[in-house]
Amino acid sequence: MAVLTEKAKINPDLKPDRLAVGLGGLASILIIFVLGFLWLRDGQATQVVKAFVAIVWGVSGVAGLYFFANMSAESLPERWMKRVQPFVFVGPAMALLGWYLAIPTLRTFFASLYNQQGEFGLSNYVAVFTERIMVEAWTNNILWMIVGTTLTVSLGLLIAILADRSRFENIAKSLIFMPMAISMVGAGVIWKFVYDRNPDIGLLNAVVQSAGGEPQAWLSLVQPWNNLFLIVVMVWLQTGYAMVLISAAIKGVPDDLLEAARVDGATEVQIFFRIIIPSIAGTLVTVITTVIIFTLKIFDVVMVMTGGQFGTEVIGVRFYREMFTSRNDGYASAIAIVLLLAVVPVMIYNLRQFSKRETF
Repeated sequence: MAVLTEKAKINPDLKPDRLAVGLGGLASILIIFVLGFLWLRDGQATQVVKAFVAIVWGVSGVAGLYFFANMSAESLPERWMKRVQPFVFVGPAMALLGWYLAIPTLRTFFASLYNQQGEFGLSNYVAVFTERIMVEAWTNNILWMIVGTTLTVSLGLLIAILADRSRFENIAKSLIFMPMAISMVGAGVIWKFVYDRNPDIGLLNAVVQSAGGEPQAWLSLVQPWNNLFLIVVMVWLQTGYAMVLISAAIKGVPDDLLEAARVDGATEVQIFFRIIIPSIAGTLVTVITTVIIFTLKIFDVVMVMTGGQFGTEVIGVRFYREMFTSRNDGYASAIAIVLLLAVVPVMIYNLRQFSKRETF
């Protein structure tokens, strides 16, 4: 009887009246969207009124689109409804990704095939890997990736382990995580003062001078030392991020497993390397790959502190210079595409690792 009732609820036929209402509602909402946009762009109302209308218009309009789109999907025969309905909810996100990500990427790729003289070919890509300044940028980015990632993850792991056993865990973690609230530009400005050659301004030179040393222009030293001083800024910012994720993973290691290892005579060092590290390996991979992506895209710190001078050029700064200073759009587009191709494999690996776990 229950089966018959359930079957009776399923209508395999098209519902034209409901479909007409749904499509009409969609058309009406779209017209309202266009009219609202024109009014917000050209209207003479005050900014407060426009802001209020934009909130009401935007939220209610999106809700109306989903409502009438879902109504239209449910009015279709069951076989088609099951095919169409998922796209009602996923479709807008896919459309936005296509419009703001896929299409600009394709346009950037086509632009990268034309050099500054308008000639079509792969000369921009050859220059990306052969020009001296780009070789320097790639070398520095690799340095950022290796040293920056190693220091960030190592310090995050160490602090997570030590703070987990401290009575002041919350205070310690809050202090370490606090730099994450500072923007990259703000951090660059702060550390530029720290490295200032004048010991009355630069904290580092004040310490060196008090110890009997001579003040140094730390950011204009010979490579790679000045790059290492820049990497310190990123480590200062990102260690808190690594610590939080790793600490959450460590707390997920079963206490019974740790106690059993101690009962069996395992030392804390053995527990760390043979139990804790394997248990949080997935989180470590996620943190490492995320920081690698961050180092490949580094821009703000270098731009604020050195502008890429003194041998500190990185790919992000080189792209900015070519695009907005030299106005070499094709070459800048080629740099962007190569950087995208360098980041995508790491990102895909990161997402696959994340999908294998329910939590960090």
